[in-house]
Amino acid sequence: MNSSILKKLKYLRNRYEEIEVMLAEKDLIFNQERFKNLSKEYLQISEVIQYFIEWEKLALEKKDIQDLLQDEEFFYIAQEELCKLNQKMKIIEKKIKLLLLPKDPNDKNSCFIEIRAATGGDEASIFAGELFRMYTKYTEQHMWNTEIMSISAGEKGGFKEIIAKITGKGACGRLKFESGGHRVQRVPETESQGRIHTSTCTVAIMPVRPKSKQEDINPADLKIDTFRSSGAGGQHVNTTDSAIRITHIPTGCVVECQDERSQHKNKAKALSILSARIFSAQLAKNHEENSSMRRLLLGSGERSDRNRTYNFPQNRVTDHRINLTIYKLDEVLQGKLDLLINPMIQEYQADMLTLLSRS
Repeated sequence: MNSSILKKLKYLRNRYEEIEVMLAEKDLIFNQERFKNLSKEYLQISEVIQYFIEWEKLALEKKDIQDLLQDEEFFYIAQEELCKLNQKMKIIEKKIKLLLLPKDPNDKNSCFIEIRAATGGDEASIFAGELFRMYTKYTEQHMWNTEIMSISAGEKGGFKEIIAKITGKGACGRLKFESGGHRVQRVPETESQGRIHTSTCTVAIMPVRPKSKQEDINPADLKIDTFRSSGAGGQHVNTTDSAIRITHIPTGCVVECQDERSQHKNKAKALSILSARIFSAQLAKNHEENSSMRRLLLGSGERSDRNRTYNFPQNRVTDHRINLTIYKLDEVLQGKLDLLINPMIQEYQADMLTLLSRS
């Protein structure tokens, strides 16, 4: 454990002991707000402190065993015990470092997923549909709920654009690295000469904001239009102005919702998506200052982003950000996305641990 991390841990232990004393004060019960804040802070640092106490005990044991190395009679026994202790300490150190990493407050939230067909015409739309099915299967495995917010169907299948809300604890934290460009290489069904085509889709993951936070949008900044819905939905949908288009004037961001029969419901959906888009744009700006986040979170959804390539002839998936290639495309499309997500999270944590060790 390097000196900077030890310094942080000693500071946290002092703070932990200080809070423990304050929580024992009789008068604290009359100040509920302070009691709540102190209890929350105490809980947040308690786990890392318990590991640090355990690590310090092992460090003392290690010192005693090292003294035995000078004794020829106990040399080999001491050497064996020292090896075991070092392994235990390394495991605890890793846990401590992970707990010291800054927490992303959005990781525990639900999220919106927006998939758009980019280059490739009908083939890109078809692939967008396959990506959506892949994410739907993944959410089912995690017992999350998926609600479609907006759809624009492709002419030959799939979607030109689809937005869904994924509700479940930790959904945003697991899916946030999916933002960016997704490229498919395969022979389309419409290709008569068997040539491999390359098409692209973009994916954007946006944290769901609580309703209280959505009020930050100034109504004066919104231009709201109503229009008659198109597509499936029955007679009512096609004969009333139930569809909503909201434009956020300062950013030029536009959201349309027409899948509900009620204008009120379409407006509520559109506002929630708009709030998420504006918030995600702010996050992307903040991430530009963080080299690790900029390297892994290519969350702009731009066509120039190339996160991943799905090569059907070789049953291969490559994540270009971490140079990971696996030959399990069939499994990934069935929702086994953790084959790609887990290495991505581990790489991100490794980058952050490196920064933590240098600080």
